[in-house]
Amino acid sequence: MIAFVSGRVAALAPDGAVVEVGGVGLTVQCTPGTLAALRIGEQAHLPTSLVVREESLTLYGFADEDERVVFELLQTASGVGPRLAQAMLAVHDPDTLRRAVASEDLATLMLVPGIGRKGAQRIVLELKDRLGAVRGNTTTVRRSGLAHAGWRDQLHGALLGLGWSGREADEGVAAASPYAEEATAAGDAPDVGALLKVALRSLSRA
Repeated sequence: MIAFVSGRVAALAPDGAVVEVGGVGLTVQCTPGTLAALRIGEQAHLPTSLVVREESLTLYGFADEDERVVFELLQTASGVGPRLAQAMLAVHDPDTLRRAVASEDLATLMLVPGIGRKGAQRIVLELKDRLGAVRGNTTTVRRSGLAHAGWRDQLHGALLGLGWSGREADEGVAAASPYAEEATAAGDAPDVGALLKVALRSLSRA
């Protein structure tokens, strides 16, 4: 079990980062919200979960320990693997997921690509007493904005990583653009997590 990685960020991609640890570059799969807080050349500390398969070893990284715990709990539900669990955390922070499951808010769960009504019902049934109470400490990484104008690439890459086609990802970026421009006009950096939610809502209605 690799509990966390701590080191210099050597590279960033739409779906992950390479963190240099003791002279070795470790590829860590991350949500867009987590990636938004990382900068190449700067130090990073990411709680991690190692998923072992016959053909692969995949390391998933998180903004904080709460995300990691929820990621692992989500996978105890039938039909939820690591990719879907990560997609759930890309769309919703841990407390939003706790509220949705506790209140049987299927519509919120169905905003995640790959979760239909039956899947949402199954998640509620199997996890209602397992995710715990709302903690009230939404992750600061997801709330932080991008410090540069690359939000379009981040958002586009995130949508592709969640399974949308290139054309659909373009449509999602277009739907989120007015919100990003509004934030920029107000002197704020666009928040990729919030923009992702806007894009997903738009694509779900299409």
